[in-house]
Amino acid sequence: MNKKKKVLLAFSGGLDTSYCAIWLAKDQGYEVHTAAINTGGFDESEEQALAEKADNLGIKNHVMLNVEDEFYQKGIRYLIFGNVLKNHTYPLSVSAERVFQAVALAEYAKEIGADAIAHGSTGAGNDQVRFDLVFQVMAPDLEIITPIRDQKLSREEEVEYLKSHGIEQEWAKAKYSINKGLWGTSVGGAETLSSHKGLPEDAWPTEFVNPDPLVVELGFEQGEPVTINGERLTPVEVIKKLNELAAPYGIGRDIHVGDTIIGIKGRVGFEAAAPIIIIKAHQLLEKHTLGKWQLYWKDQLAEWYGMLMHEGQYLDPVMRNIETFLEDTQKTVSGNVFVKLEPKRFELEGIESENDLMGSKAGQYGEMNNAWSGEDVKGFTKILANSMLIQQKIQNHD
Repeated sequence: MNKKKKVLLAFSGGLDTSYCAIWLAKDQGYEVHTAAINTGGFDESEEQALAEKADNLGIKNHVMLNVEDEFYQKGIRYLIFGNVLKNHTYPLSVSAERVFQAVALAEYAKEIGADAIAHGSTGAGNDQVRFDLVFQVMAPDLEIITPIRDQKLSREEEVEYLKSHGIEQEWAKAKYSINKGLWGTSVGGAETLSSHKGLPEDAWPTEFVNPDPLVVELGFEQGEPVTINGERLTPVEVIKKLNELAAPYGIGRDIHVGDTIIGIKGRVGFEAAAPIIIIKAHQLLEKHTLGKWQLYWKDQLAEWYGMLMHEGQYLDPVMRNIETFLEDTQKTVSGNVFVKLEPKRFELEGIESENDLMGSKAGQYGEMNNAWSGEDVKGFTKILANSMLIQQKIQNHD
């Protein structure tokens, strides 16, 4: 008797991946294993509910792989170091976590001796590229199976197929597609398919309930968030606690418009209170503790880092090179940042740091100079003007 081939399916429990599970088992004859990857988006009850869905579908084995800490250590911390906001707006909430989900899936597929690996991405988005790219690099010998992308089935056809195999369930499509993770939550709906509509209040995952201002003190050590209001926590715990405090103010909501990997424009809402506040607070601390050219080159490399992460190219060796640079710049980025939370906005009040370059005794901006004289400035300015003066005299013939 021939042994069944084994496939690992990335499983969310929704209609698409449920269809994939049954199709792979019934029509293709695979022994189907499923895995969900927790990058900060599942609580215990949600994990249990997903396991029950897998069991009801007759899945051979289902696991939840928790990579939350790895996601922070190998991804988020560098997004903080680089103050990465895609198109100056989006903190890569979903795009960054997809890479780490794909890596975990590839590693687990090899661990269980899978012959193939499958996912339920459509042919119209970024995720298909991110998953395929990681799988091709990390598990090149495994077949990649994508039923939803390849078959182009309608939602109704998928439901009828499942019913024909005895899977009776309410598959009503949610009005909004919500994807929650440690570094933010994406929100997609009819409004984000347009170019002019905003998301209504009831679309946002966290209800706006806090009207009273609150000052929060964030502590950083070498660029990483390690305290909140004086309480020392792990960076992951800081992110979670800050989000609990700030999200009910309606902070961190926005809509990102960008260029997808496949070349079309995409628009998605997101709620990322903690990521936005941490990035802006960290950036302010850097302005006080880093030099002009450190800040400049950080911006250039961080822009590339964010773009490559967004497009699924996390495994390219250049990413490790950029990470080395970004981490090296953080040696002096320690101190506290004071953030005032208010309805639908926040204000960075200031910082305290032993490395604050504004504490220099050389001079105080707009007030006094102690380390140079007026004559020094006159001579410096004259030399600084030389190249412009020469160009004006020779090339300006008007």
